[in-house]
Amino acid sequence: MVARCPRTLTLGICVASASLAVGSAVPHVEAGVGAITVQGYTCFHHGVNGLRLLRRGLEPNAILESLLKRDPLREMRQISIIDISGRRAAFTGRETLEWRGHIIREDCVAAGNSLVSERVLEAMVAAFETSEDKWLAERLMEALEAGEMSGGDRRGTRSAALIVVGEKPIHESRPIIDLRVDFHSEPVKELRRIFEAYKSWLGLK
Repeated sequence: MVARCPRTLTLGICVASASLAVGSAVPHVEAGVGAITVQGYTCFHHGVNGLRLLRRGLEPNAILESLLKRDPLREMRQISIIDISGRRAAFTGRETLEWRGHIIREDCVAAGNSLVSERVLEAMVAAFETSEDKWLAERLMEALEAGEMSGGDRRGTRSAALIVVGEKPIHESRPIIDLRVDFHSEPVKELRRIFEAYKSWLGLK
């Protein structure tokens, strides 16, 4: 999921996968600019170039077109984009693993492939939208947990990540939240444990 908070203009991403170290490849986010995930057959350069195009002011649908028009593997890609002003777009290639799809809502885009069913994304969006009074990082963590509880990746999950950035630093020693579980039998549960410890350590509870 990529998401933004319209009140604080923070941006964030949560992700879990059967792949190892998903946080090193799928999420791309920049404060004051936007958030992008490149899933399916991941192409790191699409994330880097997508943020560059967001900095230039292109709208997300135009960015998708630019990234994919010369990509011979476009139907294996899944890309979600949200920018700082809330413009959103998503693409799910026809050759990504079933179940595949995406949901675009006002302040978030949930997307996934190789899921047990569409219930995973529906649960993520429901959790995100019913927690609008909470901090964006907490909302994303709850969305990830809801997706996992609904079945998650049909191959099982081995890694997870949570990234949140804002125009104001989250803490003087840690301007962003960037937490990752690279290889674990229960990565979403482990990510929650680390997130709670991190909040306590920074005095954010």
